[in-house]
Amino acid sequence: MTVAPGGALLVVGDVVTDVVARHRGPLAAGTDTAASVRRLPGGAGANVACWAAHEGCGDVRLLGRVGADASDWHERELAACGVRPLLVVDATAPTGTVICLVDTGAAAERTFLTDSGASLRIGPDDWSDTLLDGVGRLHLSGYLLFSEPGRALVSAALASARARGVQVSLDPASAGFLAELGVGRFLGLVEGVDVLLPSRDEACLLTGLSDAADAAAKLSRHVPLVVAKLGADGALVARSGAVSARVAAVAAAPRDSTGAGDAFTGAFLAALLTGAEPEEAAAAGCRAGARAVERVGGRPPRATGRRPVDG
Repeated sequence: MTVAPGGALLVVGDVVTDVVARHRGPLAAGTDTAASVRRLPGGAGANVACWAAHEGCGDVRLLGRVGADASDWHERELAACGVRPLLVVDATAPTGTVICLVDTGAAAERTFLTDSGASLRIGPDDWSDTLLDGVGRLHLSGYLLFSEPGRALVSAALASARARGVQVSLDPASAGFLAELGVGRFLGLVEGVDVLLPSRDEACLLTGLSDAADAAAKLSRHVPLVVAKLGADGALVARSGAVSARVAAVAAAPRDSTGAGDAFTGAFLAALLTGAEPEEAAAAGCRAGARAVERVGGRPPRATGRRPVDG
């Protein structure tokens, strides 16, 4: 899959407010559990865009839908990360909120309680073919597939991208929501996608296989390039029904795994846009994922001296 580098990255996906509660050990039912609680900007789509900008992609744009309650804050946060926010403000629904429960044990694993809010209402009326002007790659958050308007938007965006020859990537986003949607339905909806970036759990769910390598290989018969994110086990690159590369993870001291997969995806896409091969791009993704788990929240650190992007 050889594509000329360059052009902007357009991400279409969710922008939400994360409430991150870091606690140690099991939650104490029926009483208090001590925790450190922070309110942070988040959303898989928004996080991917911010990490892509952080990793050197010079023109990153994000289409998302938020409520009026937090639209100004999210626009400022995205712009401060170097992302051009293309936010639709919903007059009815509030901005989505995700409560992230993070066990501060060795793996810093997290559990999400998700109220998607306005992000579930993004749809084809929010799409325009002109959004692809100057765009080299389009990335779609898998969360779009979990609502009827979002599925219609994915269909419209894929049709526009095919007409313009723009490469499209998609991250399945959530094994839990995927199980509700159904494997067959998901595979039908992503027909025409060029790059699929599942986690280990998502790849195994989508194939019914327990081995991540076998799952990635099988998925690559449906999508030209599959990059399976395996966390502490690195990543797999698969094409044409076979794993073509295994990429080692980077050692890290985890504090919060929220957004680590988004960091991988953002860095991976930024590298592709500079002309890197998928294996090199996956290595960049692993480096970003390692940095992400050492931070609280799903966003990268802001670059010193970066000028905010005008929205």
